[in-house]
Amino acid sequence: MNPEKLALLTDLYEFTMANAFYQELPKEEGVFDIFFRNLPDNGSFVVLAGVKQAVEAVEKFHLSASELDYLRELDLFSEEFLAYLADFQNQCEVWTIEEGTPVFSGESVVTVQGPLIQAQLYETMLLNLINHQTLIASKARRIVASAKGRAVMEFGSRRAQGPDASIYGARATIIGGAKLTSNLLAGKKFNIPVAGTMAHSWIESFPTELAAFEAWARQNPHNCSLLVDTYDILNSGIPNAIKVFEQLKTEGVDANIGIRIDSGDVTELTKKARKMLDQAGFTEAKITISNALDEYIIESILDEGAQVDNFGVGEKMITSSTSPVLSGVYKLCAVKHEDGQVEPKIKVSASKTKVTLPGIKQVYRLYNTSGQAFADVIALRDEKLGHSLSVVKADPLATKKEHVLQDFIAKPLLRPVLRGTKRVEELEGDVFKIQANSQAALKELPAETKRLMNPAIFPVYVTSKLNTLQKEMLAKH
Repeated sequence: MNPEKLALLTDLYEFTMANAFYQELPKEEGVFDIFFRNLPDNGSFVVLAGVKQAVEAVEKFHLSASELDYLRELDLFSEEFLAYLADFQNQCEVWTIEEGTPVFSGESVVTVQGPLIQAQLYETMLLNLINHQTLIASKARRIVASAKGRAVMEFGSRRAQGPDASIYGARATIIGGAKLTSNLLAGKKFNIPVAGTMAHSWIESFPTELAAFEAWARQNPHNCSLLVDTYDILNSGIPNAIKVFEQLKTEGVDANIGIRIDSGDVTELTKKARKMLDQAGFTEAKITISNALDEYIIESILDEGAQVDNFGVGEKMITSSTSPVLSGVYKLCAVKHEDGQVEPKIKVSASKTKVTLPGIKQVYRLYNTSGQAFADVIALRDEKLGHSLSVVKADPLATKKEHVLQDFIAKPLLRPVLRGTKRVEELEGDVFKIQANSQAALKELPAETKRLMNPAIFPVYVTSKLNTLQKEMLAKH
């Protein structure tokens, strides 16, 4: 994915609106928020990802001559607008929460402010980039949590929904806590360690399983992990693997050894495999399992006593198959007029959950004196938070809504990263540093909010001032 080639990664109506804005409101600015409504897997939060690619896509937004010719052929756009696009240069300001941060429903995670003509064009592109990676990072976070400290490797390329989903999905799984990927292109692009050994076709290509293992050990003497479930795991695969490990030991080879099981009752098989390996003197041999794993399966087999060192997780992580859609939206929250006045905007709906928060906002994470996060607050950006803060539950369906918060340390989460074509702040490019920042932020959250099943709801509030503004605008409309 080249961020300079994403200008037409959009819906037609973004361009038809921009064309009309050029004619009708050429000097008006819009302020748009990206936020999430329903969260996947009934979780209490998601892990924000895709931010770096999203900001780069805005910064480098450009239409080639052939793309302009295509738009002209549609016979929908004025020549003046097409000329504007030919000389397009981003004039918007972008604010974002740090990539890897756990964020909650309704919170603005990205804010775009600039000419309506431009800001409208970014909607589909930004949602595509943010929704996908956030979804996969969040799924990976759950799977890594279920592994209870054991390594999770991303093995999903062949099941991902297309090349970009494979490459950027692999990136997102690392942000979510995975350690390795089998995807070489993702490994090269994002400096992720790669892992992989053999398929069943390797074993089947030799006269015997033992011959296949011996040949593999000759070619990979220092990193010898053997797939043991081609024929018979307990009566053939593991005994043959032990023979090869003994040969390496006799030859004095300092090898990382292990087995991988890709089928069967992994709980019982790994228990027996561990016993066989240990009795043969190979207590250091690692056991890796794969085959359609997700957080529920991993948690279950570990609870049953499965002896596993590493998990290779494919399709259910790279596609977030149990909850494959993230409902991030891009909504107008304010218009800045030619005279400099900012007018808040609101989307009204018969459904309370679809009513938007008006105005230009900031999101704060509140901490107690021991450094534990206990609530988030959505405020108007120009508000000053005092030592005592009157707030209202952000959840429109909540019953006890009004609260007073005291004795807190407030950390603003949204920060400016791009103004026009100038970076205000460089975004972290090292996925493992993003992962480390994410894990540090996760540790700040209460443990009960991170449960895989029936997590506790982390409180998210809006300030009284923002709540009053929303009420006044609802009454007006």
